[in-house]
Amino acid sequence: MILDILVDETLTATDVHERLDDRGIDRTENTVRHHINELRDAGLVDVVRFEEGRGGTTKYYGANTIVLSYSLPDEADAAVEEMVNAVQPLIEDALTTLTDNYADVIDDITLDMQPCEHCRTQKYETYVLLTVLRHASVRAHQKGDQLR
Repeated sequence: MILDILVDETLTATDVHERLDDRGIDRTENTVRHHINELRDAGLVDVVRFEEGRGGTTKYYGANTIVLSYSLPDEADAAVEEMVNAVQPLIEDALTTLTDNYADVIDDITLDMQPCEHCRTQKYETYVLLTVLRHASVRAHQKGDQLR
């Protein structure tokens, strides 16, 4: 629910608390703040800006991902496959750009992710690349919504 709220606009924890209350979800503001911090720690929410005032700093949060849990109808398989085929070359180009231009950065990130030297077989690079693509997709989607 918090991600749904933060995907549309950047808000303070107080604002999120009010939006939840408007939806009939009764939680304390501290509980909401805790859950926002958990989402931030999980990499799903970012602090997008700070505002100084009233002797303190106010943080504004925004979702960097969209959580969707839907199922497509079976009849959509052919259309989805056609769309996948249409964008796959663009995705391949994006992945090539990332691996060609950011190989050292990706290596550094994956090394930091590994709990031990024996974990090289994990798919850390894939995770980093998919994270970048996911964030870029969300930003593009949000930008498209703003242009409409």
